Amino acid sequence: MLYILFSTVGSDNVKMSKAKSVCVIGAGPSGMSVLFHFNKLKEQGKEIPEIVCFDKQSDWGGLWKYSWETGIDQFGEPVHGSMYRGLWSNGPKEALEFPDYTFEDHFKKAIPSFPPREVLFDYLKGIGYKINTQLLARNVTYFLLLNLLSGRWTTADLRHWIRFNHAVRQVTYNNDTDDFSVVVKSLVEDKDLPVQKFDYLIVATGHFSVPNVPFFPGIEEFPGRVMHSHDFRNAYQFQGQTLLVVGSSSSAEDFALQNLKYGAKRIICSYKTRPMGFKWPTEITERPLLTKIDGKTVHFKDGSTADVDAIILCTGYYFHFPFLEERLRLKARNILYPTGMYKNVLWTEAGNNKVFYIGMQNQYYSYTMFDAQAKWTVNCIMGELKLPDKEAMKRDIEKWIAKMNQLKDGHDKIDFQTEYLVDIAKDANYGYDLDTAQQFHDWEHHKHEDILTYRDRSHTSKFTGTQSPIHHSTFMKALDDSMATFLNTKP
Repeated sequence: MLYILFSTVGSDNVKMSKAKSVCVIGAGPSGMSVLFHFNKLKEQGKEIPEIVCFDKQSDWGGLWKYSWETGIDQFGEPVHGSMYRGLWSNGPKEALEFPDYTFEDHFKKAIPSFPPREVLFDYLKGIGYKINTQLLARNVTYFLLLNLLSGRWTTADLRHWIRFNHAVRQVTYNNDTDDFSVVVKSLVEDKDLPVQKFDYLIVATGHFSVPNVPFFPGIEEFPGRVMHSHDFRNAYQFQGQTLLVVGSSSSAEDFALQNLKYGAKRIICSYKTRPMGFKWPTEITERPLLTKIDGKTVHFKDGSTADVDAIILCTGYYFHFPFLEERLRLKARNILYPTGMYKNVLWTEAGNNKVFYIGMQNQYYSYTMFDAQAKWTVNCIMGELKLPDKEAMKRDIEKWIAKMNQLKDGHDKIDFQTEYLVDIAKDANYGYDLDTAQQFHDWEHHKHEDILTYRDRSHTSKFTGTQSPIHHSTFMKALDDSMATFLNTKP
């Protein structure tokens, strides 16, 4: 193990620590950003802790790793992914690109502002792993190999830290030794490994994989298909059908558009508190809360009814960390600033300032916010940040939550998360201005102007100054979501 002196952090009752080892749970965008920033320090010649990243999936990507599977996987584990065929970015790529690795850097040309899933994932990982295997077989030198590969993760050579097909089963904090005991199961070997000890814990598992499935009277006797959005994989199965989409979040919005795009006859969206309020085409309507189901007939709070062929529940997800002991668990709703976390990252309720959560708030920003949070976390572990005492951290959390509770609309929320991101990036000495609020505000306007065409708009990169080209097909007519077809757009 490597040992690094770590200065005191705040009040006198905080223990002196040494950064010895770090456990990262999850190899999606959040966890990979943690590895990326540790690797940058290593490349600079700095000693870093021993790092182990556990992921229960067979490859990196988290939610971005598409799988046809639903329910239970080959190891008896709940399927993590919620990705589906036909998914395109619902926000401009210019609002999530890394300043040190832009989309132009990756694809060697300008591309449209709203890419499909495969393009966004390739931007993160590149095509590196397949090329890696092929070129190594031809004895291509490692130096040449890295220069041929693309993708932020692949070029940084982060895979060696990850233990794939390993599910974390239990994490406890030991007060006496100021460390964590971690029980991990090797899914391939079907056995629990010996207890491992770590000095720091980073939870980067995400919070969009354990579905919230509400009960509605009569749903158990509905004769058609009922599914949660977590299990949705393609829209072709609903061609010619009338669908009920329960929910009014961004998922409900996208599922309504996706199913209309791929041939659904009619979509009814049921909201709990307020309608989404877009200028929907005639095939999409909004109704208040679903109250009961009688055969194929669904009943709503306003007394109206409709006959539907299938029901899709876009009803959100649980924050679910069963592997953590109770006092270490974040318990929250999908909001912009959950309580208990300083800088929306450091768990203050237990663990002696050694438990970090990455990417656990509701999100306008994504990749860049995870990256700034990861750098802040790495700096904290490396002793480059001095934390305030517990009471000061509590006051800071309360300040942000009070601000959040005053937000009125999407534009307010964009500004709030921008303020948060700028704040944590500054504290982390991130080195770039990550404020892309203008792109988000423009996007919000475009959605309310025409929900069918906002993905056909062009945005300008803050970091390259390049305005994106217009995609060769409008979103509602672009049925082929392959990367090859998308990249055929002329600059």
